[in-house]
Amino acid sequence: MSKTGPNALITRYFYQQSLRVRVVLTQLPLTITMALVGGLAAVFRPDALENSLFQIGLWGQVVLLLACLLIPWGRLPHPSFLVIPCLDFVALGFSREGSMNSLSGVGLLALFPVFWLAASGVARRAAVIGGTLATLLMVWIPIFLAPGPTTADQLSRPMILPLMMLAFAITVAVMTTSMDAQREQLEEKDSALRQALTASRDRERLLDAIVNTVSVGLVAVDADGHDVLMNRKQRLFHQLAAPSGETDPAEKDLLIFAADRRTPLTPPERPVARAVQGETFSQVLIWVGQGKESRALSVTARPIHGVDERAAGSVVAFYDVTELVAALTAKDDFVSNISHELRTPLTSILGYLSLALDDPSSLTKEIVQYLKVAERNAERLLTLVTDLLSTASRTMAIKPRLTNLADIIEDSLDSAGPPAAENGVILVNNVREPLYATLDVGRIGQVLDNLISNAIKYSPDGGTVIVRAHTENDSVICEVQDHGMGMDTVEQSAAFSRFFRAGPALNRAIPGVGLGLLITKTIVENHGGTMHLRSEPGVGTTIGFTIPLRTSTEWAEPATTGRSVPAPPLFY
Repeated sequence: MSKTGPNALITRYFYQQSLRVRVVLTQLPLTITMALVGGLAAVFRPDALENSLFQIGLWGQVVLLLACLLIPWGRLPHPSFLVIPCLDFVALGFSREGSMNSLSGVGLLALFPVFWLAASGVARRAAVIGGTLATLLMVWIPIFLAPGPTTADQLSRPMILPLMMLAFAITVAVMTTSMDAQREQLEEKDSALRQALTASRDRERLLDAIVNTVSVGLVAVDADGHDVLMNRKQRLFHQLAAPSGETDPAEKDLLIFAADRRTPLTPPERPVARAVQGETFSQVLIWVGQGKESRALSVTARPIHGVDERAAGSVVAFYDVTELVAALTAKDDFVSNISHELRTPLTSILGYLSLALDDPSSLTKEIVQYLKVAERNAERLLTLVTDLLSTASRTMAIKPRLTNLADIIEDSLDSAGPPAAENGVILVNNVREPLYATLDVGRIGQVLDNLISNAIKYSPDGGTVIVRAHTENDSVICEVQDHGMGMDTVEQSAAFSRFFRAGPALNRAIPGVGLGLLITKTIVENHGGTMHLRSEPGVGTTIGFTIPLRTSTEWAEPATTGRSVPAPPLFY
């Protein structure tokens, strides 16, 4: 940390020196001053130099300076160096007495040892009193040693000098006390700042090591879109997206494409540009580069907030998911191909089974039973294949009609009665009033059948399954609640994945293939709706859907029987 100004110079050239050097520097001003006084006396008052007492005072200063230079003060007890200013009073006393008749004011040089004692920081009160007494003795001893009686008048005449030294010593002691306190505070702050700076540099090195170790591309941008941090992985992605022949292209020139791998993203549509505008998003799929070297990246952005909660920039993370995308594509292709390959022979098998059962009188009772078992299992397998095809394509046909959702809920609960009774589950229908919405009767019936069936299956120890529905903000919300096994947060996040089975269901061998919730989610999304899920292990699960209401009093009244009536023309 750099320092400038007078304080820095004092610290560097005085406080940071050895004790011997500091003692010499403190004594040196008085020695130089006495040398100047001696020079002036030699020019203007030669008689003063001839005085033996004055000479003793001058030589005393020389001896004291040599003592400051030669004595290893650092090896002696800390306050021992204060003997020098005490002896200065003796030398000054001789110089003052020897120059009384030729030079005036030599006694004022006692300011130097008084200052030294008062500013030393060692026993400040004793230093103030000692400096004052030393000055008093310096002016009184010659009076006591003079021939003749000592009078009060003689003793009072030089009192102004000790009193002046007392005031000066008090002033110096107060000022140095305050200065020392400030210096200690500054040193503490300086030490704290140095420690904070060291810790900050250590954290910076640690952060740099971490961000360059992870296999995720990271870039931090400020509010103006300038890069603040970019790790090694992100620089590789940046180079991959650079047009051929350009080493450091601008963001707008990078080869970045949408999830379809063909449509170039315009500059405002690109993840970093969206993040700079304050957007927060997760798992946005993009492609960078061209040809065989192109990579699929999943992008997530989060804002950086300043101390005033204003946006100070964003952090954007780029995950390389090329292998995952390839695996998912291969899996989807496999499921689609195998489903199509299975569907054709299954349809043929069911056709011939149906023909064989058209005339059961020509067959024995045992053969008819065998054929019905085969037909039932073939139909079950065909349903599974159809479900696989449905999950591979999110564009299943939806035929909406104005429908009373309460009727669909009631029919699904009626169908679920036998398995519920077998599991000891009580079914509760909380939908008492008609609830009209425009939806596909068969598909929503399939959704409710899946949800209620799951609630019953995952309540192996019995319990209650509650179905409720209501309208809110031009949407209809339907929920199925059970008090069964429940799911943890990890299982909830994967609940709508293909072939997902919760751990407790596998442990208790509960039947299922893990497609029901995915199909349910697909149907709801094709109605323009969303799914929601709340669950807690050992407590139960609440799962439901929200779809737009799309009702109108101008439409035909619903039929008194059946589930729906045709929707009106869309010209209103």
